Amino acid sequence: MRLQRCLPLLGLLLCAVFPLVSFLIGLPSQGEFLVEISGTTVTITCPLEDEEIKWDGRKGDTEERKLILKDYDSTPANLSCFLPGGKKRELYLNARVCANCEELDALTVAGIITADLLITLGVLILVHYFSKGRKGRASSGGDSRPRGQKMQRPPPVPNPDYEPIRKGQREVYAGLQSRGI
Repeated sequence: MRLQRCLPLLGLLLCAVFPLVSFLIGLPSQGEFLVEISGTTVTITCPLEDEEIKWDGRKGDTEERKLILKDYDSTPANLSCFLPGGKKRELYLNARVCANCEELDALTVAGIITADLLITLGVLILVHYFSKGRKGRASSGGDSRPRGQKMQRPPPVPNPDYEPIRKGQREVYAGLQSRGI
């Protein structure tokens, strides 16, 4: 039981200590490319920290560490940014762009989801309210016989000759004799 309580703390400790240890012993940190898409413009930021970064693989506008591809046509491309000293980072870009797409911010998406949930909840409340009064009514379609465990005795037998023998009424069946074969 005590071990189960300590596991999350141990995981948090490892997550906090590992980057510190890798920094102290000199492991290289892996930076990531930052890719931004807006309409048909793709902006890629190189993870290398220097002002003299060169780009290879596709022509576009460059400013500081960024490569700006205007009117990108969604074709895959191998891009790389490098320093004149030899440090190089590569990226395979396979991005889809759309000329007439609308961009939605997080607040708009949250508003759409909230409105959808509220409308669904309203429909559920309306269905519950209008179906609440129908519980005691019999349905108009089909037969109105009770079903399941609500039935207390079977329906009456149509032919009196097949009624069960009761005490004192043996005369109905007195004429029946068993036949010997």
